[in-house]
Amino acid sequence: MQKVIDSSFEFGNLDIFKLGKTTSNNNLIKASQSKKDEYYTQMKDIEKELQNYHECFQGKTIYCNCDNPEKSNFFKYFFSNFKKLKLKKLITTHIEHNKLSYKQEVILDTNEENLLLISKTTLAGDGDFRSDECIEILKDADILVTNPPFSLFREYMSLLIKENKKFLIIGNINAISYGECFKEIKKNKLWLGYNNVRHFYTPDGSLYETARSFWYTNLDTNKRHISIKLHRTYQNNESEYPKYDNYCAINVDKTIDIPLDYKGTMGVPITFMSKYNPKQFEIIGQMATTKINEFNYGYPYIDGKKKYARILIKHKDNSK
Repeated sequence: MQKVIDSSFEFGNLDIFKLGKTTSNNNLIKASQSKKDEYYTQMKDIEKELQNYHECFQGKTIYCNCDNPEKSNFFKYFFSNFKKLKLKKLITTHIEHNKLSYKQEVILDTNEENLLLISKTTLAGDGDFRSDECIEILKDADILVTNPPFSLFREYMSLLIKENKKFLIIGNINAISYGECFKEIKKNKLWLGYNNVRHFYTPDGSLYETARSFWYTNLDTNKRHISIKLHRTYQNNESEYPKYDNYCAINVDKTIDIPLDYKGTMGVPITFMSKYNPKQFEIIGQMATTKINEFNYGYPYIDGKKKYARILIKHKDNSK
C-alpha cells in the first residue's frame, strides 16, 4: 500500500484530455466496424449523471473495469469524491494490448481518515473485462460504472446480467433494441438514466460528436416514476395514426403525440425509453430488426415503406 493525497483534494473540473477539434460524423458506427472504439467520457457528462446516484454509492465497492486510472474521468470522479460519497473501495482495471495490465484499488486509510491508500497489483493477463481474473474481481464488486467498448456492449451487458450486478454504464442508442438489453427492459430490470451523451474524447485528444448515447442502469431513479403528460387523442385524429402493414398497432412518430385515449398497441420511437414509466405503460415488444422472435416483429412498414425502429407499448389499466 502507498499513502497518497489528502482525500479532500479536488482535481477540479478540468478534463484529463485536451480539447481537440470537434467532428460530427458516424464515429460510433465506424468504431463498431473497426473495433477501434476507445472513447473517453467527458467529466461534465459524468458529473451530470452520477450526481443522481450518490445514495446508491454509499458504502459500496465501485468497479470501473474498462478504465485506465491514468486517463479515465470515471476514476478521477470517484477518487476526487471518495470521502463525500462514503465509498468502501474503488477498483479499476483496463486492457493493455500485448502486455500485462494491472488492478488499482483505492480505500480510505482507517488510521488517518483524510488519507487515501492506493495499491497496484499486476494482473496475470491483459486486463480484458472478459478474462477470468477480471470476472472474479467483478463478482466481489457492488456496482459497475464505466463506458464499455461499444463494439463489445452486448458481451458486456450479458456478463452483468449473468453475474446479477448493479451497474451504470454508457451505450449507444441502438443498444436499446439489442436482445440482451431489450429482454431486461421488458422485464423492468433495466432502464435509461437521466441524460444522454453526444461528445466523447478519443486517444488523440479530439472531441468527437456521435449519435446519442444513453446511460443504462438498474439503479433506481426518480425519473422512471414520473408519468408522461399526454394531450393528444386518437378519436377524431385517426388519420394521423396509421396502422402498420405487418403488425396490428398504430404508428406514433413522437412520444409527445402518444394518444391518451387509445387502448390498443402503439409503436413509438426507441427514444421513448428515456421517458418510460412502467406504471403508465406496458412494453409489448419491438419492431427493430429483421430477426423475428417472441420480442421482435420485424421492422415496421406503412404502405410498403419502412419506418424507423419502434417500441410496441400499451397504456396500463390502472383502474384495477
